[in-house]
Amino acid sequence: MDKRSDRTTGTAGHLTREDSVDPATETFVTHRNLLFTVAYEMLGSAADAEDVLQETWLRWADVDFDTVREKRAYLVRITTRQALTRLRTLRQRKESYVGPWLPEPLLTTPDVAEDIELADSVSMAMLLVLETLAPTERAVFVLREVFDIDYDEIAEAVDKSPVAVRQIAHRARAHVAARRPRETVSPAETRGVLAAFQQAVETGDLRRLLDMIAPDIVLLTDGGGIVQAALAPVVGADRVGHVLGRLDAGVVLRPAQVNGYPALILRLGDRIDTVLALLIDEGLITGLYAVRNPEKLSRVDHETAVSR
Repeated sequence: MDKRSDRTTGTAGHLTREDSVDPATETFVTHRNLLFTVAYEMLGSAADAEDVLQETWLRWADVDFDTVREKRAYLVRITTRQALTRLRTLRQRKESYVGPWLPEPLLTTPDVAEDIELADSVSMAMLLVLETLAPTERAVFVLREVFDIDYDEIAEAVDKSPVAVRQIAHRARAHVAARRPRETVSPAETRGVLAAFQQAVETGDLRRLLDMIAPDIVLLTDGGGIVQAALAPVVGADRVGHVLGRLDAGVVLRPAQVNGYPALILRLGDRIDTVLALLIDEGLITGLYAVRNPEKLSRVDHETAVSR
């Protein structure tokens, strides 16, 4: 049996020191954070992204390493194909999902906020925009706009011609531009708004809270049918303010770096109850994303490295 194949029983990326002797394993580990980010941005699910990485590793372990010229491109190609297959399955699952579906939040490392483009690409708001793209459009947009991969390489990854990929990229770019916020708000600006928002919620200052949120603000709550959550978007400043004013008195709000931007983690006792991310546009909070589904909260217990 090939030595690399014999080492695939563990989780991809959690490999021992002995594995690093193998050049193929070293290459995989070197690019692991990049591959995870590609899969996560395509799927919006860290759990599924990890499964894609495991599948990528199994296929990479069977490749004749010496015949691969561009190792990074080859790994991205495998990851993209596996993610596309899983994305189509996920879309079927989402059709029967109870209530609004939100991406699985990640507690990200501080350096992600320093890369504005990377932070924007993994933000809750952007991941929700990417959800409106067809699978191939999403893959092409992520690979081109976020990771700046050549059209020829993308074409091999999605089994399209370079000409077709350029057309898909143009269409996806226009689609995203029409739906993303009009301005890119830096993590530093978000942090200031978040601090004021947190204080208003904690003190019950409804007037100050209403001054901070847009009249047509939208609150999405993802309970996955497991915990209590609104089954439809909550729209309008008054309705959202009413929901925020009814937070459990025992909830403790703590700021954290989630998906590249400042967010709030709400705890009840020793457990995480909700991750709350903000969308800010022209100085006002226009969107609130509350992830309550406990199956999606494991990645805010420890930092996840993302890169491009």
